[in-house]
Order: sequence, then C-alpha cells, then structure tokens
Amino acid sequence: MTRAYLALADGTILEGISLGSEGSAVGEVVFTTGMSGYQEVLTDPSFSGQLVTMTSPHIGNVGVNSDDPESTTGRPMAAGFIVRDASRVVSNYRSEQNLDDYLRAKGVVAISDIDTRALTRRLRDQGSQNGCIGTGNPDDLVDLARQAPTMEGLDLVSKVTPKEAYQFTETLEDWTPEVMGERLVQPHGERMKVVALDFGAKRNILRCLVASGCDITAVPATTSAEDILKMNPEGIFLSSGPGDPAALGYAVDTVKSLLGKKPIFGICLGHQLLAKALGASTYKMKFGHRGLNQPVKDMKTNSVEITSQNHGFVVDVDSIGGSAYSSHIHLNDGTNEGLVAPDAKAFSVQYHPEAAAGPHDAYYLFKRFTDLIQS
Repeated sequence: MTRAYLALADGTILEGISLGSEGSAVGEVVFTTGMSGYQEVLTDPSFSGQLVTMTSPHIGNVGVNSDDPESTTGRPMAAGFIVRDASRVVSNYRSEQNLDDYLRAKGVVAISDIDTRALTRRLRDQGSQNGCIGTGNPDDLVDLARQAPTMEGLDLVSKVTPKEAYQFTETLEDWTPEVMGERLVQPHGERMKVVALDFGAKRNILRCLVASGCDITAVPATTSAEDILKMNPEGIFLSSGPGDPAALGYAVDTVKSLLGKKPIFGICLGHQLLAKALGASTYKMKFGHRGLNQPVKDMKTNSVEITSQNHGFVVDVDSIGGSAYSSHIHLNDGTNEGLVAPDAKAFSVQYHPEAAAGPHDAYYLFKRFTDLIQS
C-alpha cells in the first residue's frame, strides 16, 4: 500500500492510502451524501473538475459494470475520488471489475482511508475549496491546490460537451426497476422530435426522454439557436452539466433566442441557464446540494418530493422579475429548485428527476414536458 495525501487549499493535510491511478489530481473538493451509486457519481459530467468525497464509509462493495456509466461517452468525469473504506471484496452478479482496477484502468486518481466525516464537517463549516490528491510532498500538494482556478467563472462545459451532434436511442425500459410500476410515462400518438443541448448530459435523462415518446438529437453546447430551429424540433431540452452558469454567456444567448419559439425543459445547469436567459442571476453556494435524499416542495400542490441533486450554484429567484415564478423550493434552506415561464412555454428544475436512487417522486416532469409539446 502506498501512502497518499489529500491537501486542501487552506493548508489542511489528510493522510490516506493511494487508490486507483498513480499521479496527482487537482479540483474543487465536494461531498455527496448518497449511500449508493458511486459509479454513477464518478461518471456524472456535472462532477467534472471536482474531487468527490463519498460520505458513506463503505464504497466499492458491488464493483463496477459497463452498463451504469452516466456520461454518454462511458468514461469517468470526476477529477478525483475520496473514500473512507474501499471494499476489498466485491459481491454482485452485475460486477465486472473491482473499483481499484476500474480507477486504474480509467486513469482516475483516488485516495482511501481518509476520515471523510471530519473532511465533510470542514467543508460544511468553511465551504467547498480546492484540493489536491497525490503521493508526493504534502506541502507541494497544498501549493498545487492553491494554484488551481476556483469554480466561480469556470467554463467546464467546453470539456464535456460533444464535438458533433448525435442521435440517442437508448430507452428506459431495459433499465427501470420494477418499483417504477405505473410511474412510467406511457407515450401516446406520434413520437416527438426533441433537440437536446448537451452541456454534459446524463444518459438516464436522455433515456427518460426517449421512453416518454421523444426522438432525441443531442447537439454541442455551442450550437446556435438558428441551427437548432432549422432542425424543426417540437421541443428543446437543456441538459445538466458542470461549472459556473455565469461563464456560459454563449449558451445563455442561445436560450434567449429560443424562448417562446418551442417548448423548453431544463434540468440542473439547464435550469440555471434558462433562468439567466429570463434575466435572473446565479450565485455559488457554500457547499452545494449533492446526494440522493434532498427534500423539495412543489409550491403548487404542496407535495414534497425526495430528490437526487448535484449542484454548487443556485438561481437567485428574487432577481428574475415577473417573467417566471418559482415552482419548487428546497426545504432545507429555502433555495430555488424550479421555475415556470408560461409566456415562454418553458419550465425547469434544479434537481434530477431521472435519478432513481430509490424514490421516483419527480418522474412526472417528463410527462409534463411531452404534454407541453402536445398542447
């Protein structure tokens, strides 16, 4: 076993054991509270540029497989990975590889045997900050963490968006657990042509759209509104993705030019970009919302949804004016979790309705989108 360190920009040094690929990794250190889904976390493009801490202590026990990556390329997206206890025993009928071998094969630098409880407390108290994982001199790792760019003002979408348009045809039927039951959207009528602006889309979001009756053409984040409208879609989807929405002026301009032209549905970063196109501002949260059990209230029905989330920026709903209204709020801190802009035929949510960590409370949003198209 090789000794490794996690060095934070504030000078904190935590000693652990090297896991995965050799070398060093720099990024914003964040934590996610999910007790499962570590492969989905590693491959979620929204974690690009981040060293992800799993607060659940035992990670890797079900191994890794080739079916569950969330990135459309299938490759890991997180800059690095931090765990308390990397399981040395893998037991699951779907497992094809253990976590350590997977990280090595994919070139992901990670560290285990870290006191993730103490690390999470520090991030909650002081906020997310840059860090560096490596096996070198800890003081040098601190310097690397301090030299790294902050997440504010960072355009990470350019690193994860596809270079060319592509058709997405995977459906949800082969992936949905039986617990979904009647929650599955039943497509009716002809299939609907939808263009998805891929800012770092997750495969399961696109699967849900296909299962809801949409034919998906995903396009790069830099695609112009003119080129999108030339494709004559019936609806437009704004995907999730990494980084600071304030750094994506080109995407905001595109969304502005699409408002009112076609029905629009946005998730996570797509929600933030829709809000900015409507005139709202965004700001960075202290440590963000990342996990599988985030409570969200629907302001129209007063019902509460248990949701999956992964974001470090949030919409300042007070800045949006009268062009849209807040449809959902986070019950832990009262921040905005959804918008509806009736005149623009657009709506969005900050959370991930496709992420089925357990509850499927928010899956209805895909039907809301197809109903909006058909209306």
